[in-house]
Amino acid sequence: MDHRLGTERGEPGPFIDIGGDAGTAPLDGTAEFTEYCPSSECPVGYTTCPTSTFRCDVNLLIDTQNCGACGNACPSRGSAEKYTCIDGRCVLACDPFAQKLDCNGIVDDGCETSSKSNDSCGACGNKCSDPAKPCADQTGNSIAFACGCQGGQEPCFVSDFFSSGYKCMDVVYDDANCGACGNACDPTNNGAVLYDNTYYGCHEGSCGALKCQQYSGDCDHDMAANGCEAPLWTNENCGACGNACPADQFCALQPILLTFAIGCVCDPGLTFCGTRGAGPNDTSIGRCYDLSSDLQHCGACDVACPGGQWAHATPSCEFGACKMTCRSGWGDCNGNATDDCETHTDSDPNNCGSCGTVCDAVAGQACVQGRCVVKPCEKEQDGGLPR
Repeated sequence: MDHRLGTERGEPGPFIDIGGDAGTAPLDGTAEFTEYCPSSECPVGYTTCPTSTFRCDVNLLIDTQNCGACGNACPSRGSAEKYTCIDGRCVLACDPFAQKLDCNGIVDDGCETSSKSNDSCGACGNKCSDPAKPCADQTGNSIAFACGCQGGQEPCFVSDFFSSGYKCMDVVYDDANCGACGNACDPTNNGAVLYDNTYYGCHEGSCGALKCQQYSGDCDHDMAANGCEAPLWTNENCGACGNACPADQFCALQPILLTFAIGCVCDPGLTFCGTRGAGPNDTSIGRCYDLSSDLQHCGACDVACPGGQWAHATPSCEFGACKMTCRSGWGDCNGNATDDCETHTDSDPNNCGSCGTVCDAVAGQACVQGRCVVKPCEKEQDGGLPR
C-alpha cells in the first residue's frame, strides 16, 4: 500500500500537488525525478474553518458560506435574487421569472429594478420613450420585455393572479381584444342565429364572425345545415378536419399547462399514459412517455422514482428501473440508499475520491477534490532519506 497516495502500490493514484515544479527533463537521461510525500497543508484557495468536518474541506473561492474567508456568507436567496461565490466574491444573479434587474451593481439591495418598467425595459437603461409603445410582455410568459409589440398585436394592460402590466395581445383574432384592447365580442352577436357548436367572435379585427367552439370543426363546409358537426378528437379529424391518424396511433387531448393540445399519439418507443377512449370517437386524455427513462413513469405509467428528499443524490430511471445517482463529490459508501449519498468523497481522507480510498492518517494527509494532497519531499542535508 502506497500511503502517500492512498492507493495500492503499482496503481495510478489520485493526488494533488500543493507546490513544486518537476521541471523539464534533460534529454541525456540524467533527469532527477521529484519524490512526493503526504501533506497536511491546504492547496491555494482551500482552508480549514471552525465549521469544517475535515482538513482543507472549504474552498474559499466558491463556498457561499465561506466566500473569501471563513464565516463570510453570501446573502441568502431572495424572491428575485440568487447569490454565488466566484473567485472569493459574492456575485448576484437575477431570476428572469421575477421580472427584476440589478441596475445599480450593489449586491446588498439585490435586484432592485423592474424589468417591465419604461426606464429599464428588459435591460438596464433601455427606455421606452414613445407613450404608444410602453414596456410590454412580448410572449405572455413574463420573461421577455420590449418597447411596443409586433405587427398584429397591441400592448394591453392586464392584471391577473400572476402579474400586472402590459402584454402584447392579438387584436386581429382575439375574441377578448378584438380590434382594440378590452373590446370583447358578444358570443351571441345580439341574438343572431346560432348553429350547433358555434359562437360569434373576432375575425380580422371585427366582431360578428361565426366561429366553431373549441375542439369542434365544420368539416362538411355546411355550417347553416348542421353547424360545427365534427369533434376534432377523433382518429379521422384529429385537431383539424381531415387530419387522420396512422393505423398504429390514435387521437388524444394532451394536457399542457391550463389547456390541451390535440394530436395523434404515440411515436414509436413511447407509451400512452392516461384515459383511453372506448371507441374511435370517444375522447382520450393523456400524454406519451418513454417508460425506460421517465422519472414520473419509470417502467410503467404513474410509477415515480423517489429521491426528492436526497441532498447529495439525484434519482434516475434506467431501462425502466429507478436508481440513485450520487452527485459529484459524494458517495454511497455504506450501501444504504435510504440515507442518501452520505460520504463526502471530495474531502473525506478515509474515502478520498472513492469509497475506501484512504489517505495517510499519520501524516495528517488532507483530501482535496477527491485526491490525497502531496508535496515534494524534503531531503536531509546530508543526502539521507527523504522526509
